[in-house]
Amino acid sequence: MPQSMRALVAVRAGEPTDVLRLESRPVPTPKAGQALIRVKATPIHASDLHVLRGRYGFSPGFPAVGGHMECVGRIAALGPDTGGPKVGERVVAATVPAVPGPPVAGTWQEYLVADTRRLLPVPGRLSDSRACQLAVNPLTALLLVTRELDVQPGEWLLQTAAGSTVGRLVIQLSRHLGVRTINVVRRRDAVEEIKALGGDEVICTEDEDLLQRVADIAGPAGVRKAVDCVAGPVGAQVSQALAPGGELVVYGALSTHRQTDPAALTIPLQARSVIYETKAVRGFWLNRWFGTVSPEDALRALSQVRGLVADEVLSIPRGRPFPLERFAEAVSLAEAPAHGTKPLFVFEESPNGDER
Repeated sequence: MPQSMRALVAVRAGEPTDVLRLESRPVPTPKAGQALIRVKATPIHASDLHVLRGRYGFSPGFPAVGGHMECVGRIAALGPDTGGPKVGERVVAATVPAVPGPPVAGTWQEYLVADTRRLLPVPGRLSDSRACQLAVNPLTALLLVTRELDVQPGEWLLQTAAGSTVGRLVIQLSRHLGVRTINVVRRRDAVEEIKALGGDEVICTEDEDLLQRVADIAGPAGVRKAVDCVAGPVGAQVSQALAPGGELVVYGALSTHRQTDPAALTIPLQARSVIYETKAVRGFWLNRWFGTVSPEDALRALSQVRGLVADEVLSIPRGRPFPLERFAEAVSLAEAPAHGTKPLFVFEESPNGDER
Protein backbone atom coordinates (compact mmCIF):
# COMPACT_ATOMS: atom_id res chain seq x y z
CA MET A 1 0.00 0.00 0.00
CA PRO A 2 1.49 3.38 -0.94
CA GLN A 3 1.95 5.97 1.79
CA SER A 4 0.89 8.97 -0.31
CA MET A 5 -1.58 9.70 -3.08
CA ARG A 6 -2.60 12.43 -5.50
CA ALA A 7 -5.62 14.55 -4.62
CA LEU A 8 -7.34 17.52 -6.25
CA VAL A 9 -7.89 20.02 -3.45
CA ALA A 10 -9.83 23.29 -3.32
CA VAL A 11 -7.86 25.63 -1.08
CA ARG A 12 -10.81 28.00 -0.61
CA ALA A 13 -14.26 28.72 -2.03
CA GLY A 14 -14.19 30.22 -5.52
CA GLU A 15 -14.15 29.44 -9.22
CA PRO A 16 -12.89 25.84 -9.55
CA THR A 17 -10.07 26.59 -11.97
CA ASP A 18 -8.82 29.33 -9.62
CA VAL A 19 -8.92 27.40 -6.34
CA LEU A 20 -8.11 23.77 -7.26
CA ARG A 21 -4.58 22.47 -6.65
CA LEU A 22 -3.08 19.03 -7.31
CA GLU A 23 -1.51 17.90 -4.04
CA SER A 24 0.14 14.89 -2.48
CA ARG A 25 -1.65 13.63 0.64
CA PRO A 26 -1.27 10.65 2.97
CA VAL A 27 -3.37 7.61 2.11
CA PRO A 28 -6.17 7.54 4.72
CA THR A 29 -6.71 4.65 7.14
CA PRO A 30 -10.17 3.10 7.44
CA LYS A 31 -11.82 2.85 10.84
CA ALA A 32 -14.33 0.25 12.03
CA GLY A 33 -17.23 0.07 9.59
CA GLN A 34 -15.21 1.71 6.81
CA ALA A 35 -13.41 0.55 3.69
CA LEU A 36 -10.45 2.05 1.91
CA ILE A 37 -11.34 2.44 -1.77
CA ARG A 38 -8.79 2.59 -4.57
CA VAL A 39 -10.71 4.97 -6.84
CA LYS A 40 -10.87 4.04 -10.53
CA ALA A 41 -13.27 6.64 -11.93
CA THR A 42 -15.35 9.52 -10.57
CA PRO A 43 -17.56 12.01 -12.43
CA ILE A 44 -17.49 15.79 -12.39
CA HIS A 45 -21.01 17.01 -11.67
CA ALA A 46 -22.18 20.61 -11.88
CA SER A 47 -23.14 20.31 -8.21
CA ASP A 48 -19.51 19.47 -7.38
CA LEU A 49 -18.48 22.78 -8.92
CA HIS A 50 -21.21 24.70 -7.11
CA VAL A 51 -19.94 23.22 -3.82
CA LEU A 52 -16.50 24.66 -4.60
CA ARG A 53 -18.06 28.05 -5.38
CA GLY A 54 -19.81 28.06 -2.01
CA ARG A 55 -23.29 28.28 -3.49
CA TYR A 56 -24.63 24.78 -2.90
CA GLY A 57 -26.73 23.40 -0.05
CA PHE A 58 -23.72 22.50 2.10
CA SER A 59 -20.09 23.49 2.50
CA PRO A 60 -17.33 20.89 3.04
CA GLY A 61 -15.07 23.31 4.86
CA PHE A 62 -11.91 24.39 3.06
CA PRO A 63 -9.37 23.24 2.11
CA ALA A 64 -11.28 20.23 0.79
CA VAL A 65 -10.81 17.45 -1.74
CA GLY A 66 -13.23 18.04 -4.61
CA GLY A 67 -15.99 15.69 -5.72
CA HIS A 68 -18.71 14.84 -3.22
CA MET A 69 -21.10 12.47 -4.95
CA GLU A 70 -19.98 9.08 -6.29
CA CYS A 71 -17.15 6.93 -7.61
CA VAL A 72 -16.27 3.38 -8.57
CA GLY A 73 -13.21 1.56 -7.29
CA ARG A 74 -11.87 -1.55 -5.61
CA ILE A 75 -11.68 -2.20 -1.89
CA ALA A 76 -8.03 -1.97 -0.88
CA ALA A 77 -8.48 -2.53 2.86
CA LEU A 78 -11.13 -2.80 5.56
CA GLY A 79 -11.24 -1.19 8.97
CA PRO A 80 -10.89 -3.25 12.17
CA ASP A 81 -13.64 -5.84 12.74
CA THR A 82 -15.42 -4.79 9.54
CA GLY A 83 -17.38 -7.41 7.66
CA GLY A 84 -19.47 -7.33 4.51
CA PRO A 85 -17.56 -6.50 1.34
CA LYS A 86 -14.30 -8.23 0.51
CA VAL A 87 -10.90 -6.77 -0.27
CA GLY A 88 -10.48 -6.59 -4.03
CA GLU A 89 -14.23 -6.29 -4.72
CA ARG A 90 -15.28 -3.63 -7.22
CA VAL A 91 -17.88 -1.31 -5.72
CA VAL A 92 -19.74 1.91 -6.26
CA ALA A 93 -19.28 4.29 -3.35
CA ALA A 94 -22.29 6.58 -2.89
CA THR A 95 -20.48 9.47 -1.23
CA VAL A 96 -23.40 11.94 -1.51
CA PRO A 97 -23.19 13.90 1.77
CA ALA A 98 -26.31 13.21 3.82
CA VAL A 99 -28.07 16.30 5.16
CA PRO A 100 -28.22 16.17 8.11
CA GLY A 101 -25.24 13.88 8.47
CA PRO A 102 -21.48 13.65 8.93
CA PRO A 103 -19.05 14.94 6.31
CA VAL A 104 -17.78 12.51 3.67
CA ALA A 105 -14.51 12.21 1.78
CA GLY A 106 -14.10 13.90 -1.57
CA THR A 107 -13.81 11.53 -4.53
CA TRP A 108 -11.20 13.44 -6.58
CA GLN A 109 -8.34 11.51 -5.04
CA GLU A 110 -6.70 8.15 -5.58
CA TYR A 111 -7.86 6.62 -2.28
CA LEU A 112 -10.76 7.43 0.02
CA VAL A 113 -12.50 5.89 3.02
CA ALA A 114 -16.23 5.22 2.85
CA ASP A 115 -18.90 3.73 5.08
CA THR A 116 -19.35 0.10 4.03
CA ARG A 117 -23.12 0.64 4.22
CA ARG A 118 -22.73 3.04 1.28
CA LEU A 119 -20.97 0.50 -0.97
CA LEU A 120 -22.71 -1.36 -3.79
CA PRO A 121 -20.99 -4.26 -5.59
CA VAL A 122 -21.13 -3.89 -9.37
CA PRO A 123 -21.09 -6.66 -11.98
CA GLY A 124 -18.27 -6.95 -14.48
CA ARG A 125 -20.56 -6.17 -17.42
CA LEU A 126 -20.91 -2.59 -16.15
CA SER A 127 -17.90 -0.52 -17.24
CA ASP A 128 -16.20 1.84 -14.81
CA SER A 129 -17.55 4.74 -16.85
CA ARG A 130 -21.15 3.70 -16.29
CA ALA A 131 -20.75 2.34 -12.79
CA CYS A 132 -19.30 5.58 -11.42
CA GLN A 133 -22.48 7.41 -12.49
CA LEU A 134 -25.06 5.13 -10.82
CA ALA A 135 -25.60 6.90 -7.51
CA VAL A 136 -26.73 10.41 -8.49
CA ASN A 137 -28.62 10.97 -11.75
CA PRO A 138 -30.26 7.53 -12.24
CA LEU A 139 -31.15 7.37 -8.56
CA THR A 140 -32.67 10.87 -8.73
CA ALA A 141 -34.81 9.86 -11.73
CA LEU A 142 -36.01 6.70 -9.98
CA LEU A 143 -36.90 8.51 -6.76
CA LEU A 144 -38.73 11.34 -8.51
CA VAL A 145 -40.94 9.08 -10.60
CA THR A 146 -41.61 6.21 -8.19
CA ARG A 147 -41.28 7.59 -4.66
CA GLU A 148 -41.76 11.34 -4.70
CA LEU A 149 -44.71 11.32 -7.09
CA ASP A 150 -45.65 7.61 -7.36
CA VAL A 151 -46.65 8.09 -11.00
CA GLN A 152 -48.85 5.22 -12.15
CA PRO A 153 -49.01 3.52 -15.58
CA GLY A 154 -51.11 5.59 -17.96
CA GLU A 155 -50.70 8.82 -15.99
CA TRP A 156 -49.11 11.92 -17.49
CA LEU A 157 -45.83 13.22 -16.08
CA LEU A 158 -44.80 16.73 -17.08
CA GLN A 159 -41.10 17.58 -16.88
CA THR A 160 -38.81 20.47 -17.75
CA ALA A 161 -35.26 20.24 -19.16
CA ALA A 162 -36.12 16.95 -20.83
CA GLY A 163 -32.77 16.91 -22.61
CA SER A 164 -30.78 16.99 -19.37
CA THR A 165 -29.19 13.84 -17.98
CA VAL A 166 -31.94 13.30 -15.41
CA GLY A 167 -34.60 14.30 -17.96
CA ARG A 168 -33.47 11.60 -20.37
CA LEU A 169 -33.43 9.01 -17.60
CA VAL A 170 -36.96 10.03 -16.55
CA ILE A 171 -38.13 9.41 -20.14
CA GLN A 172 -36.50 5.97 -20.26
CA LEU A 173 -37.84 4.95 -16.85
CA SER A 174 -41.34 6.27 -17.63
CA ARG A 175 -41.46 4.34 -20.86
CA HIS A 176 -40.48 1.18 -18.97
CA LEU A 177 -43.21 1.79 -16.36
CA GLY A 178 -45.93 2.74 -18.82
CA VAL A 179 -45.99 6.40 -17.72
CA ARG A 180 -46.73 8.99 -20.42
CA THR A 181 -44.42 12.00 -20.52
CA ILE A 182 -44.84 15.60 -21.61
CA ASN A 183 -41.35 16.97 -22.07
CA VAL A 184 -40.42 20.66 -22.09
CA VAL A 185 -37.33 21.79 -24.04
CA ARG A 186 -35.94 25.22 -24.94
CA ARG A 187 -34.77 24.59 -28.50
CA ARG A 188 -36.67 23.41 -31.55
CA ASP A 189 -33.75 21.22 -32.66
CA ALA A 190 -34.16 19.12 -29.48
CA VAL A 191 -37.74 18.04 -30.20
CA GLU A 192 -37.06 15.12 -32.54
CA GLU A 193 -34.26 13.85 -30.32
CA ILE A 194 -36.58 13.69 -27.30
CA LYS A 195 -39.27 11.92 -29.33
CA ALA A 196 -36.71 9.39 -30.60
CA LEU A 197 -35.70 8.73 -26.99
CA GLY A 198 -39.28 7.76 -26.15
CA GLY A 199 -40.88 11.02 -25.03
CA ASP A 200 -44.61 10.92 -25.79
CA GLU A 201 -45.10 14.65 -26.25
CA VAL A 202 -42.63 17.53 -26.51
CA ILE A 203 -43.24 21.23 -25.90
CA CYS A 204 -40.69 23.72 -27.21
CA THR A 205 -40.83 27.00 -25.27
CA GLU A 206 -38.92 28.73 -28.07
CA ASP A 207 -42.08 28.93 -30.17
CA GLU A 208 -44.93 27.29 -28.21
CA ASP A 209 -47.14 28.34 -25.29
CA LEU A 210 -46.50 25.87 -22.47
CA LEU A 211 -49.88 26.29 -20.76
CA GLN A 212 -51.88 25.97 -23.98
CA ARG A 213 -49.94 22.96 -25.20
CA VAL A 214 -50.37 21.10 -21.88
CA ALA A 215 -54.10 21.77 -22.02
CA ASP A 216 -54.27 20.55 -25.63
CA ILE A 217 -52.34 17.37 -24.87
CA ALA A 218 -53.94 16.31 -21.58
CA GLY A 219 -57.49 17.46 -22.24
CA PRO A 220 -60.06 18.11 -19.50
CA ALA A 221 -58.47 15.71 -17.01
CA GLY A 222 -55.23 17.67 -17.15
CA VAL A 223 -51.85 16.75 -15.67
CA ARG A 224 -51.50 16.23 -11.94
CA LYS A 225 -47.80 15.41 -11.55
CA ALA A 226 -44.69 17.28 -12.67
CA VAL A 227 -40.96 17.56 -11.99
CA ASP A 228 -38.91 20.68 -12.63
CA CYS A 229 -35.18 21.44 -12.55
CA VAL A 230 -35.33 24.90 -14.14
CA ALA A 231 -37.20 26.99 -11.53
CA GLY A 232 -37.73 30.68 -12.33
CA PRO A 233 -40.62 31.60 -14.68
CA VAL A 234 -40.59 28.18 -16.38
CA GLY A 235 -41.11 26.38 -13.08
CA ALA A 236 -43.95 28.78 -12.30
CA GLN A 237 -45.59 28.05 -15.65
CA VAL A 238 -45.41 24.32 -14.99
CA SER A 239 -47.17 24.82 -11.66
CA GLN A 240 -49.83 26.92 -13.35
CA ALA A 241 -50.32 24.26 -16.06
CA LEU A 242 -51.18 21.55 -13.53
CA ALA A 243 -54.72 20.45 -12.86
CA PRO A 244 -56.28 21.38 -9.49
CA GLY A 245 -54.70 19.35 -6.73
CA GLY A 246 -51.59 18.78 -8.82
CA GLU A 247 -48.09 18.26 -7.42
CA LEU A 248 -44.83 19.82 -8.61
CA VAL A 249 -41.48 18.56 -7.32
CA VAL A 250 -38.59 20.96 -7.93
CA TYR A 251 -35.13 19.36 -7.89
CA GLY A 252 -32.94 21.97 -9.59
CA ALA A 253 -32.65 25.58 -10.69
CA LEU A 254 -30.94 25.66 -14.10
CA SER A 255 -32.37 29.08 -14.84
CA THR A 256 -30.20 30.48 -12.04
CA HIS A 257 -27.10 28.48 -12.96
CA ARG A 258 -24.62 31.34 -12.46
CA GLN A 259 -26.73 33.36 -10.06
CA THR A 260 -25.09 34.20 -6.74
CA ASP A 261 -27.75 36.50 -5.29
CA PRO A 262 -30.05 34.38 -3.08
CA ALA A 263 -32.89 36.87 -3.64
CA ALA A 264 -32.85 35.99 -7.35
CA LEU A 265 -33.30 32.24 -6.78
CA THR A 266 -37.06 32.29 -7.10
CA ILE A 267 -40.11 30.55 -8.56
CA PRO A 268 -42.77 33.27 -9.07
CA LEU A 269 -45.87 31.20 -8.31
CA GLN A 270 -49.37 32.56 -8.87
CA ALA A 271 -51.14 32.80 -5.53
CA ARG A 272 -54.58 32.14 -7.07
CA SER A 273 -53.34 28.96 -8.70
CA VAL A 274 -51.77 27.67 -5.49
CA ILE A 275 -54.59 28.69 -3.13
CA TYR A 276 -57.79 28.13 -5.06
CA GLU A 277 -56.58 25.10 -6.98
CA THR A 278 -54.80 23.66 -3.92
CA LYS A 279 -51.62 22.77 -5.77
CA ALA A 280 -48.52 21.57 -3.96
CA VAL A 281 -44.99 22.68 -4.77
CA ARG A 282 -42.14 21.04 -2.87
CA GLY A 283 -38.45 20.44 -3.25
CA PHE A 284 -36.35 17.34 -3.64
CA TRP A 285 -32.64 17.20 -2.80
CA LEU A 286 -30.79 13.89 -2.98
CA ASN A 287 -28.52 14.88 -0.09
CA ARG A 288 -31.49 15.36 2.22
CA TRP A 289 -33.03 12.09 1.03
CA PHE A 290 -29.84 10.27 2.04
CA GLY A 291 -30.06 12.02 5.42
CA THR A 292 -33.62 10.87 6.10
CA VAL A 293 -33.67 7.22 4.96
CA SER A 294 -31.89 4.30 6.56
CA PRO A 295 -28.68 3.00 4.98
CA GLU A 296 -30.56 -0.20 4.17
CA ASP A 297 -33.30 1.66 2.27
CA ALA A 298 -30.71 3.72 0.40
CA LEU A 299 -28.80 0.60 -0.63
CA ARG A 300 -32.03 -1.08 -1.80
CA ALA A 301 -32.80 1.89 -4.03
CA LEU A 302 -29.24 1.84 -5.39
CA SER A 303 -29.57 -1.89 -6.06
CA GLN A 304 -32.74 -1.19 -8.03
CA VAL A 305 -30.87 1.40 -10.10
CA ARG A 306 -28.02 -1.04 -10.69
CA GLY A 307 -30.50 -3.60 -12.03
CA LEU A 308 -32.18 -1.09 -14.34
CA VAL A 309 -28.84 -0.01 -15.77
CA ALA A 310 -27.50 -3.56 -16.07
CA ASP A 311 -30.72 -4.60 -17.87
CA GLU A 312 -30.33 -1.56 -20.18
CA VAL A 313 -33.66 -0.05 -19.13
CA LEU A 314 -31.68 3.04 -18.16
CA SER A 315 -28.82 4.09 -20.40
CA ILE A 316 -25.78 5.88 -19.02
CA PRO A 317 -23.55 7.24 -21.82
CA ARG A 318 -19.83 6.62 -21.56
CA GLY A 319 -17.95 9.45 -19.95
CA ARG A 320 -14.85 11.18 -21.23
CA PRO A 321 -11.78 10.30 -19.14
CA PHE A 322 -9.34 12.88 -17.80
CA PRO A 323 -6.32 12.55 -15.52
CA LEU A 324 -6.29 14.84 -12.50
CA GLU A 325 -3.56 16.93 -14.14
CA ARG A 326 -6.05 18.09 -16.81
CA PHE A 327 -8.62 19.30 -14.30
CA ALA A 328 -9.05 22.73 -15.91
CA GLU A 329 -10.08 21.12 -19.20
CA ALA A 330 -12.38 18.65 -17.44
CA VAL A 331 -14.12 21.37 -15.41
CA SER A 332 -14.65 23.44 -18.55
CA LEU A 333 -16.28 20.49 -20.32
CA ALA A 334 -18.56 19.82 -17.34
CA GLU A 335 -20.26 23.19 -17.84
CA ALA A 336 -20.03 23.51 -21.62
CA PRO A 337 -23.49 24.02 -23.16
CA ALA A 338 -24.91 20.82 -24.68
CA HIS A 339 -21.60 18.97 -24.34
CA GLY A 340 -23.44 15.66 -24.08
CA THR A 341 -20.49 13.90 -22.43
CA LYS A 342 -19.83 13.55 -18.71
CA PRO A 343 -16.17 14.24 -17.85
CA LEU A 344 -14.63 11.70 -15.50
CA PHE A 345 -11.42 11.69 -13.52
CA VAL A 346 -9.76 8.28 -13.98
CA PHE A 347 -6.84 6.88 -12.04
CA GLU A 348 -5.89 3.62 -13.69
CA GLU A 349 -6.64 1.37 -16.64
CA SER A 350 -9.47 -1.09 -16.07
CA PRO A 351 -7.84 -4.50 -15.51
CA ASN A 352 -10.66 -6.41 -17.20
CA GLY A 353 -10.57 -4.30 -20.35
CA ASP A 354 -13.85 -2.48 -19.76
CA GLU A 355 -14.33 0.62 -21.87
CA ARG A 356 -14.39 3.86 -19.94
